Amino acid sequence: MTALAAAETPSAATARPRVIAIANQKGGVGKTTTAINLGTAMAASGKRVLLIDLDPQGNASTGLGIGHANRRITSYELLSGEAVLGEAVLPTGIPGLEIVPASVELTGAELELVTEEGREYRLRRALEAASASYDFILIDCPPSLGLLTLNALTAAQAVLVPLQCEFYALEGLSHLVRTIERVRRHFNPGLEIEGVVLTMFDKRNNLSDLVAADVRDHFGDKVFVTVIPRNVRVSEAPSHGKPVLLYDFRSAGAQAYVHLAGEVLRREGRVG
Repeated sequence: MTALAAAETPSAATARPRVIAIANQKGGVGKTTTAINLGTAMAASGKRVLLIDLDPQGNASTGLGIGHANRRITSYELLSGEAVLGEAVLPTGIPGLEIVPASVELTGAELELVTEEGREYRLRRALEAASASYDFILIDCPPSLGLLTLNALTAAQAVLVPLQCEFYALEGLSHLVRTIERVRRHFNPGLEIEGVVLTMFDKRNNLSDLVAADVRDHFGDKVFVTVIPRNVRVSEAPSHGKPVLLYDFRSAGAQAYVHLAGEVLRREGRVG
């Protein structure tokens, strides 16, 4: 826990692009929703953003309107070495936001790579080709701490953690922090915590307030000021293949992600 609180704030001097893994081993916390909408809001602010879908469910791809028929080259081919980054990148409907889609074949990647030398560095090596093409690369991790997430943490400079306001939130976060510490020791000494974003916040529920206060007591300013509310428009947007910022810009969920993007960019020193 103390390592999280002591993590340094990223600076503008960080090499471009800034690679941020969006990770939480627990499913259903708003991880993919955060990846899609944070990327969209960053792109709307004029940043060049690449989203890597590293979840075999491919929800980030679906949520950005990339149908299965269009996913001919995916993050699976990137990790297996069958394709280079430029071959896997697809445009989205958002100017400035591109994606490397995912397919169900990723499910087998962990088994296929387990005996390969340098298996933890496959994604890092693949992303080296993006050195000057993007301002930010966001990696949507699967809801587990297996080899796919390990590749993301090894490739990333920072981790952004979506945290649902529920009773066991801190327990799950403690597990993730220990994993980040292990990755830092063995594979990626520069890895740091970008921040924790509270998601699915329900102002009608006293538990949300209690969890938020507890998390802020533990981690201080590493927790973003912006909280993402539980919002029906956020839930509806993926079924339309759109980020909530395009589906209903005026909704509380969309506005929260606009504010979150502003916080991230200010922390990075990249406003304007």
